[in-house]
This record gives sequence, C-alpha cells and structure tokens, in this order.
Amino acid sequence: MSAKPLKKLYYSISEVSRMTELKQYVLRYWETEFTELKPQKNRAGNRVYREKDVKLIKEIMALLYEHKFTIEGARQKLKDNSNKKRNAGKSSGNNGQINLLFDNEKQKKIITELKQELKNLIDLLS
Repeated sequence: MSAKPLKKLYYSISEVSRMTELKQYVLRYWETEFTELKPQKNRAGNRVYREKDVKLIKEIMALLYEHKFTIEGARQKLKDNSNKKRNAGKSSGNNGQINLLFDNEKQKKIITELKQELKNLIDLLS
C-alpha cells in the first residue's frame, strides 16, 4: 500500500525546479522579470516557494512555452488577468452599489432573496 505524498506549505527552489522541469537559474531570472513572482526567503536566505508561487510559475511556463508569448507579452497578460480579477468585485458608480456579474438565474434568485431578507430585517429593526 503506497502512502499519499503530503502537501507541503513551502518548497525549495530545487523542488520547484524538479516539479516544473525548469533550471534553477530560470526561476531566479523570472523573479526579476515578473514582479508577481516573489518567493519568500527563510532565515538562511534560501528561497521558499508556496503553492501560489508554483501555480504562477506554471502559468508563466504555459504563456511562454505553449502560447509562445514573449516575456514582455507574458508580463502584460499576467497584469491584464490580475486587473480583470481585481475589477470583477469593484464598486460601480451607481450609488456605491457593487456591480456583480452573475452567470445564472439561480445566483440571481439567491441574491434577490437575500435582499428581501435584509429589507425585512431593516423594517424589523426600525
């Protein structure tokens, strides 16, 4: 019976290098090119990568190697993706209400019900 490998909180640069099949110098170079990639350093000064860092590295790999982006193009694509995520939950100009996009009717129905419940609570407290 084989044991499942434990998911770690932090990975060394050599572990990330093995997982991604990238040379360590490539990972260090990408840190200088992609500001989003900022692995922490431990007390000894060694890089420690978190799961989100590894996911970002894999996303950069896909942009550069599969989609054939240049480094500048990949940097811009990551920036655009980050801006889209950030703007998805921002406020609209209409009375400070949040402008949310809902994919289906079920979500709209739930929000409508929540609004009604909040109105009922406000009336009850008044």
